[in-house]
Amino acid sequence: MSTFFNDILTSITERGRSLIDFSGRERTGGKAGFDELFEQLLSERGEASGMAIAREIFERYAQLDATGRHDVIDIIADRFGVDLEAARVAAERFLDEHSDAAGRDLSEASEPRRQELFRRLNLAPDGTAQLVAMRTDLLKGLRENPDWAGTNADFIHLFGSWFNRGFLVLRRIDWQTPAAILEKIIKYEAVHAIHGWEDLRRRIDPPDRRLYAFFHPRLSDDPLIFVEVALTTEIPTAIPPILADGREPIDPRKATTATFYSISNCQSGLAGVSFGSFLIKQVVEELSRELHGLKTYVTLSPVPNFVTWLKGQTDPEADGEDRVLNEAEREVAARAIAAAENGEAPSNEDEGALTQIAAWYFLNARDRKGRPFDPVARFHLGNGALLERVNWAGDPSPRGLKQSLGIMVNYRYEPDEIEANHEAFVKEDRIVAAPRVHRLARGRNAARDLVAG
Repeated sequence: MSTFFNDILTSITERGRSLIDFSGRERTGGKAGFDELFEQLLSERGEASGMAIAREIFERYAQLDATGRHDVIDIIADRFGVDLEAARVAAERFLDEHSDAAGRDLSEASEPRRQELFRRLNLAPDGTAQLVAMRTDLLKGLRENPDWAGTNADFIHLFGSWFNRGFLVLRRIDWQTPAAILEKIIKYEAVHAIHGWEDLRRRIDPPDRRLYAFFHPRLSDDPLIFVEVALTTEIPTAIPPILADGREPIDPRKATTATFYSISNCQSGLAGVSFGSFLIKQVVEELSRELHGLKTYVTLSPVPNFVTWLKGQTDPEADGEDRVLNEAEREVAARAIAAAENGEAPSNEDEGALTQIAAWYFLNARDRKGRPFDPVARFHLGNGALLERVNWAGDPSPRGLKQSLGIMVNYRYEPDEIEANHEAFVKEDRIVAAPRVHRLARGRNAARDLVAG
């Protein structure tokens, strides 16, 4: 259906191109002509002509190098914001009249012109994909160009509407899925790298393995986000057995636990547009309909910022007010970090201290914005999950050691408790965790008190 729709758009666009003379505008390697094309697109009333102009803009943009694209984004940011004079006039009228009509005029006048520019660019064949790619370029330079923040906010505003849950399609990916999509799954896997076709087959072909992805009609063969699922008879505590070559699959009808062990966002240009919570909830619904024996839904999640936080604790030049570890804990942490950087797992003798520190980290560590320090924790806790367990030696890979000393965690999704957990997190800033996690954290406090005594 999407291909058919794109074919229609392409046909209309080609007819539009015959109505517009682009021959007088050379396709240079810089930003020349883009401001004129943008203005022409905003003023164009013919649908076919508008599509043709949008396509011309994207074709020229695609030929630019990084500097040229930077210049085009500068034009969009600098020249297509809010018309301040029009907004002032509309605001004065609204204050005088207090009417719905004046309010609508004010709302329209206060909208940045680039939002309408993006809507019209979206009419081009593959316009949505092209805009997502343009935002990818913007994000690469956003830190060095803070004046792009308004343009970034406009992208997020529009993408939030265009990619809302009502437009997304859930598809199961299996070994019969077209190879072009399977290649993208290999490319986009962001948590546990897929090492070739046989590795992919082990993750999607056995009866006790699943992979689900969200797609959008305008990006029909390019997944937005996907989740990998292992069906097991107990909650797993480590990733190697899940990914092992030669393991013996189980009958999925005997599975009691569905474990989400990898969630990968595929489109960097859609950063900030959340799909993950919808994906997990819909996959839970799909699995519960298919497999009535499933009682437990958990993740086996990485802890990407744990070592970063530990390094801040062990840095002798760090602000003393931010330090919570005592001298003995800092010595343990420094020893474990040194081992991990050499590709070695921390000593099992340090398991007790490090898992206690990890439990405290999840329950208490905050970033500068007051949020849980760990981004994966923010995601799952914000979705209403419960912090179920801290797992020692969960991921002994070089990446796992460098990120978290090999520690992984389980978050549990209890359908009847998701809303209450979500409310506790967002309204009370309270992290809902299993008793075993609280006991670990209290164990650290007790150990500190013993040392202090």
